[in-house]
Order: sequence, then C-alpha cells, then structure tokens
Amino acid sequence: MNVRQAKGLIAGVIPRQGGTWADLGAGSGTFTRALSEILGPKARIYAVDRDAGAIAALERWAKKALAEVIPVRADFTRPFDLPGLGDALLDGLLFANALHFVSDADHVLARLAEWLRPGGRVVFVEYDRRPASRWVPYPLPPERLSGLAGVAGLSVPVIAASLPSAYGGNLYVAAADRLASRHAHR
Repeated sequence: MNVRQAKGLIAGVIPRQGGTWADLGAGSGTFTRALSEILGPKARIYAVDRDAGAIAALERWAKKALAEVIPVRADFTRPFDLPGLGDALLDGLLFANALHFVSDADHVLARLAEWLRPGGRVVFVEYDRRPASRWVPYPLPPERLSGLAGVAGLSVPVIAASLPSAYGGNLYVAAADRLASRHAHR
C-alpha cells in the first residue's frame, strides 16, 4: 500500500485537522505520512516502532514532513514515554496493521487508550476473514474489535471502509472514541 492509498483509506475517520496523534507500530511510516497529510501543519504525530531501521527512516523523512513528526523507538506493547507530551492527552491513536501482532491486545489497547482525551479517536486498520499466520498471528475481525474497545473504555467501533486484501481476506478501517476520562496509568 502506498501513501495515497493509505490516506484514502483513513481520511474519512480522522475528525479534524491538527491535534496530537500517535501512530503505534508505525513501521517505515506509510500511515504516518498519510496521517501527516490529513492532519496538516498544525499537527504533532508520534511515530512509534521498535525497529531501529524504521525509526531511522522516519527520522530522515520527518525533517520534511507537513506535520511535526516525532519518531519514537519503543515497543508499544510495553510501557514507554512520548517525549514532550508531559501530562497532555492525545487526540488520536492509529493502529495500522499493528494490533494483530499483539497476543494481549485488550490489555495493550486499554493501557494506551488512557493517553486519549475524552472524545479522542482510535483508528484501526486490520484484516477480516484472514486466518492466523506469521504475518497476522492474532487476527482482529470486527466482532473481536468491539470487545477490545469496550475493555478500553471506547465506543463501539464503526467500520468506515473495507477493501479486498491482496494477501487474503479484507482490510478494514474502524474508528472508536474515548468515552470518559480516567486517571492515566501509562
């Protein structure tokens, strides 16, 4: 998937320009770049990935990004910090092809959702009708996503887009919003 396709896929679930977001499991940054184009120059995006090569590529690109992009080398399944965030809350979290690598996605999502302001958005890009494999070890069909969102204090996810995947099954985009403020336990 290229940046143009990624942008087309998620644009309908990004509620406004600007704000502070985190792209978790950003990889080499296809969706970070798409998010930067959608959110514009008044946005701050934390691009989080555990791979040093991916972070190095993001650091090179971030210098010319439309939004302020801050690459962070971290495993998002474990506690970590977002430099400069302090006590502020995020406007959004993006998990693009990331949660299907997490065996305890409910716990990880619940912990990370505490970084969201009330009404903040979580955007999911995942696969439906795809069996477990080394590329998608823990599939997240939409039916399972609803349960994860509930545990994390999010609204019921709404599927906004779906398209056949070249790798089998369908790729879908869903969004859910933070329901209430809780004390952060990042």
